[in-house]
Amino acid sequence: MRRLPSQSLRSHRRLSGGRTALPVSTTRPSSGEPTMKIKSLMIPDPITVTTNTSIEDAIQLMKTKGIRHLPVVGKGKVLKGFVTLADLKQGLIPAMVSDLKLTDLMISDPITIGPDDDIETAARIIYEHKIGGMPVVRKNIVVGIITESDILRAFIDMMGILASGTRIEVAIGNSPERINQAIGIIQQAGGEIIQIGMTICETCEKAYSFRLKSSNTEAIEKALTEAGFKVLHDPA
Repeated sequence: MRRLPSQSLRSHRRLSGGRTALPVSTTRPSSGEPTMKIKSLMIPDPITVTTNTSIEDAIQLMKTKGIRHLPVVGKGKVLKGFVTLADLKQGLIPAMVSDLKLTDLMISDPITIGPDDDIETAARIIYEHKIGGMPVVRKNIVVGIITESDILRAFIDMMGILASGTRIEVAIGNSPERINQAIGIIQQAGGEIIQIGMTICETCEKAYSFRLKSSNTEAIEKALTEAGFKVLHDPA
């Protein structure tokens, strides 16, 4: 179930010179940790509804539980569809004056992901298809749900954005040997690297941004400069 539904639904749709920082490593370089899997991030055993649930009841359930997505399941939690709060609200008034049912509003063939897929895959799917979340299935059985908020929280944690620390930006160029040399110098000078990002600039030399735990940046910058690296500073 990875095909996209009708374009009339507002979710699960395909996508119709400055310096940009891109993450190169979203885990600490020395940790040796494997890629995070969906099963460690998803909401397990999520709240679900059936095809017999009324639109009004589904909306009330979402409001009560503070959620915006509901897998629609059959016997044995087999995935039948997926509904969002926005789509249900859009159909509430017509449902009051017609025979409109949950099955008329649900995404009957939603994009899904497996519990053993990695979070990078989920992030790419959510970004490319402009969706807020998707069911996690194993052999078409709903085992969880993952949302854009879960993905964002994971990347914030992995990149150490909320951790206190410092940042050093270094012009390195395209040589893999040079970046390895810079990493070694930073570590030898007492710096503990949390995350590395690459700065893309069409008109300047490729640079790398090193996010560090609170360190003596003056000593690190001096060591890098003495080794022939150019430490970049934002203009005053």
